[in-house]
Amino acid sequence: MNWSNILFQVIDLRSFSSVWYWIMLAVLWSSVSYYVLGVPFDLITKARRHGGQQQDDMIDLVRINVNRLLGIAHTAGLIMTGFAFFALTTLALLGFYYDVEMAQALFLVALPLSIVGAVSLSSARKIRTADPEPDQLYAMLMRHRLWTQIIGMCAIFVTAMFGMIQMMAVVRGL
Repeated sequence: MNWSNILFQVIDLRSFSSVWYWIMLAVLWSSVSYYVLGVPFDLITKARRHGGQQQDDMIDLVRINVNRLLGIAHTAGLIMTGFAFFALTTLALLGFYYDVEMAQALFLVALPLSIVGAVSLSSARKIRTADPEPDQLYAMLMRHRLWTQIIGMCAIFVTAMFGMIQMMAVVRGL
């Protein structure tokens, strides 16, 4: 019994036909939309509903995460942006020019995640400059979550359509 053959039978490296890819995609977008700027959504809803200490905790957590995100962007933002564009360009070329399915699958995950990262950075800047009251902060966090979910739904739809086209091409032998 060859362990590498068994492993490659369980984890199919053809991304769009692998159930593991689709499970990873669902878990990824579920997690990304659950954490709004690093704050769990249940904490936001509890803070909005009950106020008091939970609201103070949520405000502190938003402040910590906004400062952390903007600090990283200030110190290493240019390098991280350059690396992200390099990685996305590499994945796009490997995937769509050289027809590497794994690179296509990774590109269809990484591109929307980078857009969510840019939206998160924009939201963090707005929160820091506005210094909002709790009701305004809730609205800003809900707007950020809505945009994250819209990006996620579009990403899943495009990935599913592209994956179906790829699988139909494999079945037809193209």
